[in-house]
Amino acid sequence: MLPAGVEAPVFAEPWQAEAFAMTVALHDNGLFSWSEWAGALSAEVKKPGAASDGHDYYEHWLAALENLLSAKGIAGKGDVDALAAAWERAAHATPHGKTILLENDPSSTKGRSSPTG
Repeated sequence: MLPAGVEAPVFAEPWQAEAFAMTVALHDNGLFSWSEWAGALSAEVKKPGAASDGHDYYEHWLAALENLLSAKGIAGKGDVDALAAAWERAAHATPHGKTILLENDPSSTKGRSSPTG
């Protein structure tokens, strides 16, 4: 049950909370300042095509985070896309009810032993 006066959860999907938490953690670790973050998020939200009702706010949030990671030389768009694809493959390869682990990605060679040992 939601607290009195709250009509909807802050995060509609778990990934939104994760993107929020990741952003806070990266800031807390000194990757970027709040003014850098605010500028990056503002630039995304102001782009043409943004929903007037704000339902796409966290898509903009995620794009801003990806752009900052790229601008800081931490992870380029290709790196982020490749990792997202690996998680997607791992999710599809993981039996229902089991924890999704990146090493479950059938395209990954991490964690696999060679035929000789």
